[in-house]
Amino acid sequence: MSEDDSDIKGPRETLALFGHEAAERALLDAYKSGRIAHAWLIGGPPGIGKATLAFRFARFVLAHPDPLAAEVQAATSLAIDADHLVARRIAAQAQGDLRVLERVLNEQTGKLYTNIRVDDVRRMVSFFAGTAGEGGWRIAIVDAVDDLAREGANALLKVLEEPPARTLLLLISHSPGRELPTIRSRCRRLLLRPLEQEQVVHALAAATGRDAEEPELAKAAAASDGSVSRALALLDGPALALRQRVLDAIFQLPNPDPRALHALADALAGTDPQVLATFMDLVNGWLSQRLGRGDGDARILVRAAEVWDKVNRTARDVDAYNLERKPFVFSVFTELAALGRA
Repeated sequence: MSEDDSDIKGPRETLALFGHEAAERALLDAYKSGRIAHAWLIGGPPGIGKATLAFRFARFVLAHPDPLAAEVQAATSLAIDADHLVARRIAAQAQGDLRVLERVLNEQTGKLYTNIRVDDVRRMVSFFAGTAGEGGWRIAIVDAVDDLAREGANALLKVLEEPPARTLLLLISHSPGRELPTIRSRCRRLLLRPLEQEQVVHALAAATGRDAEEPELAKAAAASDGSVSRALALLDGPALALRQRVLDAIFQLPNPDPRALHALADALAGTDPQVLATFMDLVNGWLSQRLGRGDGDARILVRAAEVWDKVNRTARDVDAYNLERKPFVFSVFTELAALGRA
């Protein structure tokens, strides 16, 4: 990319929200009612703003702990001022009443753990057992619940089943249909759709500090399928070419051209994590479509969830241990082809 990765704002620092007005209104109206659900499952494809919305809601609640206060009842959005103490604390990871559960860096390997560690989930459970530091709300954002292993998901259930007063759990899911039924049944679901191309352009400009009129932003947005994170990856020219190779192979399912797969596998060689991330982003997009078909055969949906687990778990191992990528590419397309024929 032409911009240094350190210059790109993440959801924790991003105050602007592009699109998702209906979802924002649903959260605001629920909070204003004074009877808000304690857990929300915010679902949708990767990179469309789910975490940005979760942090935006957390800021608003922590800044306005009384849902019946006049300023809350008069609010028309979840926006708070960038200079607000809560906004500054959250950006600096110094807000004591907010916990964020995510995969963290393994200091021994220099790479992210393949799952959210169960010990981190248990610490979050202990956090909810305490008292809010400022007498208001305790909030946890799980980004993403897809990254929980079974043991971690079971530990999370303890809070979902017996939530303390004035607590909020915001669970982000890239494929909510594959989450444990015991988790889904205890959450209010809020499903987000991919962004419009113009919204992606403006989100890119906000994230990178670049001019929204730059042609590169429009080109990346057009190829992003409504995902800001995908568009950010595509701002690097070679990523666009790689994306097209992956899409060509996916469009050929369930019978991809072996020569095209060999060429794709060669393009994925090396250790660049962004190349692997681009590949998996598109694979997961195809799997999300399969999982999102609510009228589909339950057997196929179960199989799609199993494939999702298998290929993503293997992808993390490939990245963590610098394994050969060519066999991985062929194994992924073997799984996708079998699913496509089902």
